[in-house]
Amino acid sequence: MEIPVIDLSPYLEFSAKFNGDPDHGTFEAMLDPQLERLCLDVSQILKETGALLVKDPRCSAIDSDRFIDMMESYFEKSHEFKLLQERPHLHYQVGVTPEGVEVPRSLVDEEMQQKIRTMPKEFQPSTPVGPDPKWRYMWRVGPRPLNTRFQELNSEPVVPEDFPEWKENMDSWGSKMISAIEVVAEMAAIGFGLPKDAFTSLMKMGPHLLAPTGSDLQRYGREGTVFAGYHYDLNFLTIHGRSRFPGLNIWLRNGKKVEVKVPVGCLLIQTGKELEWLTGGECLAGMHEVVVTNRTLDAIELARQQDRSLWRVSSTLFAHIASDAVLKPLGHFADSPLADKYPTIHAGEYVELELAVINLKGKKEQ
Repeated sequence: MEIPVIDLSPYLEFSAKFNGDPDHGTFEAMLDPQLERLCLDVSQILKETGALLVKDPRCSAIDSDRFIDMMESYFEKSHEFKLLQERPHLHYQVGVTPEGVEVPRSLVDEEMQQKIRTMPKEFQPSTPVGPDPKWRYMWRVGPRPLNTRFQELNSEPVVPEDFPEWKENMDSWGSKMISAIEVVAEMAAIGFGLPKDAFTSLMKMGPHLLAPTGSDLQRYGREGTVFAGYHYDLNFLTIHGRSRFPGLNIWLRNGKKVEVKVPVGCLLIQTGKELEWLTGGECLAGMHEVVVTNRTLDAIELARQQDRSLWRVSSTLFAHIASDAVLKPLGHFADSPLADKYPTIHAGEYVELELAVINLKGKKEQ
């Protein structure tokens, strides 16, 4: 199955006419049937597949390449150099997370393991043998709240030495990807019958993280190697630029496993747990993994022939609900039969509980 591609241009053009006009009722009343249909498509695709491909004219392939070039250079640096940017006392929410730290949820979550055992063999995820052998860099994008109960989730970013273009590249690519997420969040809200800012108003001052991963295909490029074990994302929506090496598998709501092929110039968006919370389970957090496949091996061989980097970089951004905002089913979702499964909780508190489970915040709190 091909994941549908949504061109955001028509919505962006319509939205530009309002120039930030806060009168949402007017905005929604003036949507033409074609745009309404597009918004409905976005909400339905997120609900049914947990994944969506988008074209955003503000996010070019050139921007993506510039970012990946820089991250390849960074991940190729020595182990010792990269450890200078490690901040375990801040739950690895800024700076670098070395390989072998993050534990895939499927390795520690018994309920998830039970679910995997009931899947048809061809749809089962690969079994990780331990913590993920991938590096990750966390870079906070966007303004921080002046006052917050969750200071360590809103810390200052870490800039590695010898990368004068680092801050500009990270902020530029990160802010462009957040802009794409905000448009999708507005369109999804309209499609779900909520005010267009139902989600984006909660995202303001959120601890959004540009979080590229680096996987060393020189060392670990064997078929079946699991770089990111089967898991869901704990944030609101996740967005990825196109990686130079394939290997991402996702699971649709019907349980089918699909290898993702992101076309040039497109971005992949996936549903996270915070969106599941806000929709009372109408949208489920999308399950996914990153594994070395036959197609990855072909890409490795081509990269060798072309003398290119053998680090697989994913330009991932986690868009979050603000730490001090409250997570609860919104609007009509509060009447959903599953709403009781999603009790009211501060987003920051929820994030801390999740980080504990995957070994990024010491012991799991009771």
